Amino acid sequence: MSHVTLNPLTNSASSPHRHHQPPPATMASERPPRAPHLRSAVDEDDGEDPSTSGCLRESMDAELGGHGPGRYSGRRGEYGRYDSGGLLWRILDPHAKWVREWNRVFLLVCAAALFVDPLFFYALSISGACVCLFLDGWFAITVTALRCMTDVLYVWNMCLQVKMACYARRAREAEEDHRSRGNGGRRAALRYMRSVKGFAFDLFVVLPIPQVMLWVVAPALLRRGSSTTVMTVFLVMFLVQYFPKVYHSMYLLRRMQNISGYIFGTIGWGVALNLICYFVTAHAAGACWYLLGIQRATRCLEEQCLETKGCDMKFLACGEPVYYGTSALVKGAGRMAWGNNTSVRATCLDSSDNYNYGVYQWAVTLVTNDNRIEKMLLPIFWAIMALSTFGDLNSTTDWLELVFNMIIITSGLVLVTMLIGNIKVFLHATSSKKQMMNLKMRNVEWWMKRRNLPQGFRQRVRHYERQRWAAMRGVDECQMIRNLPEGLRRDIKYYLCLDLVRQVPLFQHMDSVVLENICDRVKSLILPKGETITKEGDPVQRMLFVVRGHLQSSQVLRDGVRSCCMLGPGNFTGDELLSWCLRRPFVERLPPSSSTLVTLETTEAFGLEASDVKYVTQHFRYTFVNDKVKRSARYYSPGWRTWAAVAIQLAWRRHRHRMALSSLSFIRPRRPLSRSSSMGEDKLRLYTAMLTSPKPNQDDFTT
Repeated sequence: MSHVTLNPLTNSASSPHRHHQPPPATMASERPPRAPHLRSAVDEDDGEDPSTSGCLRESMDAELGGHGPGRYSGRRGEYGRYDSGGLLWRILDPHAKWVREWNRVFLLVCAAALFVDPLFFYALSISGACVCLFLDGWFAITVTALRCMTDVLYVWNMCLQVKMACYARRAREAEEDHRSRGNGGRRAALRYMRSVKGFAFDLFVVLPIPQVMLWVVAPALLRRGSSTTVMTVFLVMFLVQYFPKVYHSMYLLRRMQNISGYIFGTIGWGVALNLICYFVTAHAAGACWYLLGIQRATRCLEEQCLETKGCDMKFLACGEPVYYGTSALVKGAGRMAWGNNTSVRATCLDSSDNYNYGVYQWAVTLVTNDNRIEKMLLPIFWAIMALSTFGDLNSTTDWLELVFNMIIITSGLVLVTMLIGNIKVFLHATSSKKQMMNLKMRNVEWWMKRRNLPQGFRQRVRHYERQRWAAMRGVDECQMIRNLPEGLRRDIKYYLCLDLVRQVPLFQHMDSVVLENICDRVKSLILPKGETITKEGDPVQRMLFVVRGHLQSSQVLRDGVRSCCMLGPGNFTGDELLSWCLRRPFVERLPPSSSTLVTLETTEAFGLEASDVKYVTQHFRYTFVNDKVKRSARYYSPGWRTWAAVAIQLAWRRHRHRMALSSLSFIRPRRPLSRSSSMGEDKLRLYTAMLTSPKPNQDDFTT
């Protein structure tokens, strides 16, 4: 069979007669969720405590009084900002994609801040040579710089909150004039800044308490000789800010989970977040263990100092509280004599056998270690081991040590239980769908084997199931929507399908009532590559509206000659149903298909069944007899396009044949060309082709 491609009137985007070029679209089943709206940090109408937000607060459209992002009438800038009359009070668009990304980044910033704060404890160290307590200057500078970097990001997030705090309230005032919206934004921002539970709490977690303790309070206490008091004050002030910061981060984590259902959306990130929480907790516990170990070593030095003649408590602190390695640690005969006391060094610093260190016995040799990496890694290792063993701790009768051990044991029990439970939930959420898919495939394989299907059919079934699983992830969207109440079901399908249905040129001239009924009846379809959808002459079961992918429409003209055209996104097929529904008198028999449809690639489309087409055309007949709809239907109809292509190409060939005959020198000009035997045969073939080509019904779309 010969094959001819007739495509002068194909549906390419370059066609000069095409008025609307539909943009690329996605299937309704893969439509991404709407960007969650940001909740005002001081919105008093929703009754939610705005404290400890930490993130750009999100909420649903219900808070906006029915105004979605597409109905906001403010002047939208290029980067998703809403102008508000001034740079300071400019309102940012909370529906932009970068908001969700920033919330995720800020969550990691919170984890980094929780990791940085315990590092301040490692600045305290004991000199093994001079037997005195000092602050590591260079390490203190590094930790302070890291803390300042995280504080800057916290402050930046607070500024974004101030600019977005008024969005929910301003969305309700979107219909008012530009000036009133600007004043509303300023009032909402000021209300957030004045709230104690909102701005005050966010500001408290960024106060430079560790920096002040490290650079002001600790050196002053060391100069006064209060060596053990330094650790107590340092630990208390650290916990005063660290626990609220932990609550701040956990509140952000839970809020993101409750609003969007996920944070990063992958199983790997879910496991990673739980491990990050576990290691941050181990790091904080190890730093506290290190600080209390230094305090126990300092207490041993104090006891030895009391037993040593001529010893002053100020000798326990080095001459330079903040040491950078550029000068001597101790000066004076008394300090040097104390540093040369080998008995004190052997009792308190060289070994843990000569003093009851209890749970801090591993920290004895660590407090005098100059290697900063080892000084940080060993406490983390001890904390992980202590949190995982639930009680393998040797303790003394010291009340602070007992409380510390109880907290470690309880925290370890809770953390390990939560870690195992959360990872199990993540793995089950992922493996359950895979198990369901494997069970379904086993059932399909058993059925195909029982029915003795050929290998070709089996391969096609497997290919289709894999493609449907990749697109839907095992979710039956139609069944989920079908079980909802009718009003909610119509609203959801209207929301999901409206934008895609409007991309079909045939529906661009229809009102919202017709589109709503069409959206309620269309079904999303996934068509594998190489599948024959309909064959020429078969009854037309449905109309197909291509959303993604391409179809090949072909039909036999005469003598084995086949015409082909390609249907892409925005095109439709099955227009025979329109003329069938609108023709009077009505015939119950379905019309035959004028072409064969084959998928050239994996195609996503909307399907409108014949009964649904009949329902829509009968109830909204006035719409389909509109001249614009009739012209649009004929222009995008593959049947009309194929007939026009055949007619134009046959006319062009006839014209070329006449020109070729007229240019021959042996043809007499006075002899009519129509009397030539060859011309007569050519005319006969031309008329035969015109008569046998499947011209569409002239009565299509008429009343």
